[in-house]
Amino acid sequence: MGPIDSTVLSGSLLLAVPLALAAGLVSFLSPCVLPLVPGYLSYVTGMSGTQVRERAAVGGTAVDTDTALASRRWTMVTGSALFIAGFTLVFVAVGGFVGWLGDFFLDHTESMTRVLGVLTVVLGLAFMGLLPGFGREFRFHRLPSAGLAGAPLLGVLFGLGWTPCIGPTLAAVQTLAFVEGGAGRGMLLSLFYCVGLGLPFVLAALLYRKALGVFARLKRHTRTVTVVGGAMLVLVGLLMVTGLWNGMTTAIQGWAGGFQTVI
Repeated sequence: MGPIDSTVLSGSLLLAVPLALAAGLVSFLSPCVLPLVPGYLSYVTGMSGTQVRERAAVGGTAVDTDTALASRRWTMVTGSALFIAGFTLVFVAVGGFVGWLGDFFLDHTESMTRVLGVLTVVLGLAFMGLLPGFGREFRFHRLPSAGLAGAPLLGVLFGLGWTPCIGPTLAAVQTLAFVEGGAGRGMLLSLFYCVGLGLPFVLAALLYRKALGVFARLKRHTRTVTVVGGAMLVLVGLLMVTGLWNGMTTAIQGWAGGFQTVI
């Protein structure tokens, strides 16, 4: 088995990677992030709210919003990518450290998995809003300059400041990183979480006007998103507590043992 498939197919990564990706998407759709997307896109591209939402002036002549946005679309995409790179740096670094800790406590994997399973259940209930005191965040009052130059730093500040708010989903991913063990696997899971969280930002920049309509409809279903996302975390936690997670991992390892890739 080559180095790539030995990394991806070992342990429970075949289970953990899709869950990390889904957790990132759930974080994006949560009430913590979704309502802020238009403001973030406006800020990282240096465009005012008027330019983004209403009309824009080009050369002193008022033009349709679609035309103005089309002329700035790739600026919005670039700004979004730099913003995503900022919070990805934060989350991947944390994931690498957590994975290293998991490797350090390798001899106690089974007991730690059960303890972390209980924590994941608690996080799921908190994400559903059933536990008070969760979902808080602190915000930085001094932000970097608006525009592309400040976009990566704003992403870093997002990763630091909004971690308590998106904490249940992010912490669940870091729990999986701990169980997997190894800095590389922790970083990989965190990276997939960031893909799930960041890709919708890029799509929103590409299809801004349509995305605003979609977001408006999604806001009416944020409670459903939080309940489904929380239930997903609770299920994963229960699998870890009961030992079924390790059983599923062993079964997948047996299935993947005979798989060969062309790489």
